[in-house]
Formats: sequence, C-alpha cells, structure tokens
Amino acid sequence: SIPIAKQLASIKALGKGSDLEKAFATVALVYKNSADPEGKLSKAETKSLLQTQFGGFIQGQENKPKYQEIISALDEESENKIDFEDFMILLVSLTLMSDLLQEIKNVKTTK
Repeated sequence: SIPIAKQLASIKALGKGSDLEKAFATVALVYKNSADPEGKLSKAETKSLLQTQFGGFIQGQENKPKYQEIISALDEESENKIDFEDFMILLVSLTLMSDLLQEIKNVKTTK
C-alpha cells in the first residue's frame, strides 16, 4: 500500500491544488485504497474506516439519535455495499452533526 501523501504527490493535477482540492482527493484515495475491486465497501468496512480515519468527527456522537441511526444501518447484516457517493454523503452527514465541526466554526481567527 502506497502512503496517501505519496499518492497525492503523484497526481500531477494536484501539484498546485488548493487545500480543499487536496482534502477531497485524500478522501477519494482513502476510499479507493479500502474499497473492493468493484469500488465498494461493505458496511463493516465502512464502519471500521470511519472509526480509524474519522474518529475526531465521530467522537462524542454515540448518544445522538441520528448517529445511532446511521451506525445501526451499518451494523445491519446485509449484502448491501457502500459506493463512493454514499460514502461521501455519510461523511458529510457525520461532519455536520459533529461537535468538532462546531469547535472549528467557533475558532476566532485574526486577520
């Protein structure tokens, strides 16, 4: 497995990419490196990826009904797999309800 930073560096279009472009490229690479040959993740793999790569955003969410609903859907025994589009929707949903996002939004910046 090639480190994400090295993969990003090898994508010529991102050589001078913005922080946001690099962030989305990183998400895509993390997903791609974890996905099966069909480009999908099982629900268990998705949950594991969230826990290992997105812990700061999901920490403290365990008691929120919406978080429990999302995780329960991932815990269901099912053959359904998550594609990249659904994964991105999941990330955005978890980000929007996270305490970390609120902290980030409340940081005072000096100009």
